[in-house]
Amino acid sequence: MHPIVKLAKASVEQYVKNGNTPDLPDSLPEEMLNKAGVFVCLKVNGQLRGCIGTIEPVTDCVAQEAVRNAVAAAVSDPRFLPVGQHELDSIEYAVDVLCPAEKVAGTSGLDPRRYGVIVRKGRRKGLLLPDIEGGDSADAQVSIARAKAGIAPDDKDVEIYRFEVRRFK
Repeated sequence: MHPIVKLAKASVEQYVKNGNTPDLPDSLPEEMLNKAGVFVCLKVNGQLRGCIGTIEPVTDCVAQEAVRNAVAAAVSDPRFLPVGQHELDSIEYAVDVLCPAEKVAGTSGLDPRRYGVIVRKGRRKGLLLPDIEGGDSADAQVSIARAKAGIAPDDKDVEIYRFEVRRFK
């Protein structure tokens, strides 16, 4: 298990059991010291149990971002009840570290297996990670991201960005 996944797991377990998070290890891999957006997804028996992340970093490093978003995925995802102690042994973790996004002219520049997508109009933004069930085509990705942002399907004034992730399980 990659150190960032171990950290996410330890953060959820300690928070659910004790209401706090562990200190960061004294020695972190270089990639966990950089700044980047991070998404943490929790699954139980292959079914989504929580997923929260940041497009842009809001903390000092990827490690802090992972701790923050792992706990939020466990207890603050509005689609789910907070994770209980009885679930901790069955949770599977995935941590996605986002690479910088680049603007694309349209869906022809997207590949749903390789790239995630961000759709933006004004202050509204919707994001879909790459290689996600239901996002099997570029059009489906954009449609889902539009819906997340509350942007109408027929609204033409949108910006589309693609990004890659480093996915750790």
